Amino acid sequence: MKITKKQKLTKEWFIRLQNIICNNVEQLEKEYGSNIKFKKNKWKHGEFRTIKGKVIEKGGVAFSNVVGQFSKKFSKKIPGTSASSHFWSSGISVVLHPKNPKIPAMHFNTRFICTKKSWFGGGIDVTPNFIDNKEKKYFHNELKKMCNLHNKKYYPKYKKWCDEYFYLPHRGEPRGIGGIFFDYKMDDWKKDFLFTKDVGSTFANMVKIIIKNKMFKKWTKKEKEIQLLKRGRYVEFNLLYDRGTKFGLNSGGNPEAILMSMPPSAKWK
Repeated sequence: MKITKKQKLTKEWFIRLQNIICNNVEQLEKEYGSNIKFKKNKWKHGEFRTIKGKVIEKGGVAFSNVVGQFSKKFSKKIPGTSASSHFWSSGISVVLHPKNPKIPAMHFNTRFICTKKSWFGGGIDVTPNFIDNKEKKYFHNELKKMCNLHNKKYYPKYKKWCDEYFYLPHRGEPRGIGGIFFDYKMDDWKKDFLFTKDVGSTFANMVKIIIKNKMFKKWTKKEKEIQLLKRGRYVEFNLLYDRGTKFGLNSGGNPEAILMSMPPSAKWK
């Protein structure tokens, strides 16, 4: 499959964004007094980077670019595959599990997928262990401001989609405090690409602000126990419901990169 200009531009952006996010996290580690860096793991379809730091207990920032063919069964769920199940995809996925239980776990991904059709998808959400209304307000205000620069219908639409998506039906509870989620975005490539880039830049900036605000706060053993139980819910969602996990495992993705989203430790009652 010959790479198009659109594919080249999106791929280059995802690589650049991977560097920005990793640099931001490493800077936070440095400010905390740790010089721990991301470990780079290259494979044939990209590079996933992992960190085990003093601030981020376990984090992963993965870039992928996969060209292949969906299985006959899985291709039925994907647009533009009625004539051919071949695809091209590129994207970035980030999960940060902080050591301090007062800092929320943070998740982000954006992707560009091409079959006979092409579209963007992705989103941002955070999972706090303790509700902080000030942090929640800041988080949603930033997302709303960013969305409104593109279309005032985006924020309410993508917030609702996120609330419905990041929900554990078997628990009857949301995974966190939501965010935005979008998929099959194929309206106007140029506008959609600009929006996708803004989603990434907004996340990269919020990582610095949200984590720095709480990384020096003291925490107790009891608070850590609550964090471990919350991480258990995170595992349940990712293994049972997450589209990205299913897509990655069904498209020849690297299991180590896909499952890097799992927390370093978790508990169940």
